[in-house]
Amino acid sequence: MKLFAKADRTFLILLSGIVAFGLIILMSASGPLGYQKFGDSLYFFKHQLLFGVIPGFFLFLFFSFFDYRILRKLAVPALLTSIALLILVYIPGLGVNVGGSSRWVTFGLISFQPSEFVKITFLVYLSAWLAARHEREARTVEGGLVPFLLALGAVMFLLIKQPNTGSMMVIAGASLLVYFSAGAPVIWFVLLGAAGVGLVSLLVKLTPYRAARFMTFLHPELDPQGIGYHINQAFLAIGSGGIFGLGYGHSRQKYLYLPEVAGDSIFAVMAEEMGYIVAVLFIFAISALAWRCFKVARAAPDDFGSFLAVGIGSWIALQAFLNIASMIGLLPITGVTLPFVSYGSSAMIALAIGCGILVSISRNSSSRV
Repeated sequence: MKLFAKADRTFLILLSGIVAFGLIILMSASGPLGYQKFGDSLYFFKHQLLFGVIPGFFLFLFFSFFDYRILRKLAVPALLTSIALLILVYIPGLGVNVGGSSRWVTFGLISFQPSEFVKITFLVYLSAWLAARHEREARTVEGGLVPFLLALGAVMFLLIKQPNTGSMMVIAGASLLVYFSAGAPVIWFVLLGAAGVGLVSLLVKLTPYRAARFMTFLHPELDPQGIGYHINQAFLAIGSGGIFGLGYGHSRQKYLYLPEVAGDSIFAVMAEEMGYIVAVLFIFAISALAWRCFKVARAAPDDFGSFLAVGIGSWIALQAFLNIASMIGLLPITGVTLPFVSYGSSAMIALAIGCGILVSISRNSSSRV
């Protein structure tokens, strides 16, 4: 398309392929659950297409041709929007509590997950804030570190209260990488990373369900029919897929054995049906997509665009890593969805907006990436 002549074509090709592949996997993985819950094996696929992919596509187009530099002027509103979105989940009549977690907001027939949109609004604020400061100022405690921690701390506190540890880890990790790319000292990056690990450890100690998940991560064999059921079923799915998989549509675990087949666990179904080779190729594809974001960051015409591209790439990479690592036993299960594949219209739309902004940055670059 001539309209995308100046955009990063490699990024566009990778993105299109991953989204299409994600829909194909979702169609298969969610079939039994859709039939059991709604009498329609295509329910989740159709819902994702109609309320996630299609509106996400139009928002992607809009932000692709929207001058991303205008977003810099909206930095403070972006921060306030981030905080307001996270507060909405606690307002009676708007917030919806599911399973003890307050993560959803409902306006009539419209419902969405605010934390997904905070991933982009907070990155806009952080990138603009850092771009307004010289590298020297960003390296100071009073001009850089303290304001950074105050803004990030407010968002993290609200996410912990939901509780939504997975989104908190993605936002905090992406924010740290953006701050590091802006010239923050390496020692701060190390110390803040260590503090983040300490915070997660404290949350594990203070909350029984997190502690149970951590113990299951260390010893998944201890309670295979209880708290360890989820991870053990994921291991069975991935292990039974072998090198070439059982074949598309032939997963056994998706027949109401593996929890969250359309959400957190969809990578396990992918590996079971498509096999080790396809699963690894998918990991390469999502890694390449994130890498193109970093390439765009290097060629960006200004600091704001560079920081924002780093943030978007970090968001995609970290979220994919947390999801896949939890399914193969490298990390405890965090409830983080797989980008562009897991069911969730809020996540799909937020990612589409982020990718649209990334394309806008690449279109305004003075050099080919």
